[in-house]
Amino acid sequence: MSEKSKKSKRNLIEWGAIILVIGFLYVTGLHTQVIGTMQRGLLATGLIKPSIPSITDDFPQASREFYFADENGITQSLENYDGDVIFMNIWATWCPPCIAEMPSINALYQEFKDADNISFLLVSMDEDFEKAKSFMNNRNYTMPIYHYRGKAPGTYESTMIPTTYVISADGKLMMEKRGLAKYDTPEFKEFIRELSLL
Repeated sequence: MSEKSKKSKRNLIEWGAIILVIGFLYVTGLHTQVIGTMQRGLLATGLIKPSIPSITDDFPQASREFYFADENGITQSLENYDGDVIFMNIWATWCPPCIAEMPSINALYQEFKDADNISFLLVSMDEDFEKAKSFMNNRNYTMPIYHYRGKAPGTYESTMIPTTYVISADGKLMMEKRGLAKYDTPEFKEFIRELSLL
C-alpha cells in the first residue's frame, strides 16, 4: 500500500471516529453538556456580562402577566412578587448557553438568598418539568425553579433562551438580557444590592 493510500485510510478512520463521537453525544443528549461546558469556559473570561443600567434612568413598567407553576404545580404570576426585586431567568435543560451560565446564577443566588426582598425565579421551558428538577438536583443547586405556563400577548417578547429580566421592587423592567452572561460579577451584585435598598 502506498504512503498516499495509507494517509487517506488514516484520514477516513479519524473522520469516522469524530463522526461517531459526535453522533454518540447527540444520541445520548450529552452534546448539550459538552457545548455548555465549553461556553462556561468562555464566561469564565469575564468578557460576556450584562450591561448594567443606571438606576436613575427611566424604565418601563413590567407586566405582571407572566405565569409559571411551582414544583407542586401551583400556578403563580409575577404579581405574587410585588414589592420584591425579581431576577427572572428563562431557561431549559436542552439549551447549552443556559447550562453554561447556571453556575454564575447559582453563585448570585447564594449571595442574596437570605434577602427578604429579592426573589429568584428560574422558569424552565422544558416540556417535562422533571428534567429541570433532575438537572438542579444532580448539580446540588437549591435555587427555586418554576415551570412556564404562559404570558399575555406582547409580554416579554424575547423568543431566545436564556433570557434574563430584572424587575425593581416598584415594578419597573430594569434589565432584559438575551443570551448567556456571567451574573456573579461584583458590578452586577452591586446593581442588585442597590435595587434592594430603594
